[in-house]
Amino acid sequence: MLLFVVILGIIVLLGVTLYNSLVAKKNQVQNVFASIDALLKKRYDLIPNLISTVQTYMQYEKQTLTEITEIRAQAVSPQITDDQKINLDNKISRALGGLMVAVENYPQLKANQNFMQLQGALNEIEEQVSAARRAYNAAVTDYNNAVEMFPTNFVASMMHYTRKQVFEISKEQRQNVNVKNLFNKN
Repeated sequence: MLLFVVILGIIVLLGVTLYNSLVAKKNQVQNVFASIDALLKKRYDLIPNLISTVQTYMQYEKQTLTEITEIRAQAVSPQITDDQKINLDNKISRALGGLMVAVENYPQLKANQNFMQLQGALNEIEEQVSAARRAYNAAVTDYNNAVEMFPTNFVASMMHYTRKQVFEISKEQRQNVNVKNLFNKN
């Protein structure tokens, strides 16, 4: 009888430990994603100032500016999912990168003090977002491992925990930027 109680106690203790471990990993993923969300909000708040500064100089970049504005509007919408946020973040990163390369065509814009401050702030936020993405991917990998590996996978399936998506760059972002095309917009 004592052996049965000890074995049952070990099983209960193991179950509680696995459960708590999974909850902690899920909460860590949510916490890191929330910090990315805060940084993205900071970035999205900066974009209208950047666009208004750039518009006066860049007559030929209207399509890029419109695209950035549209993506920003989608990104600040309260009803988007985490996966949609990840995809919009990839799109806006790509569009902002193209904008910064196109700025090279406008020496007066590069000399504008307001633009220089905005560009510096954007670069700082981009570095923070990059670091937060790495932290998020590490937390998601840890969580996904727990969801898929024995014995936590049994507890995870009972809790309806599923794999989460990591931040990945798109195929377009993996390719070299064609600077010639960026400078030949008319």
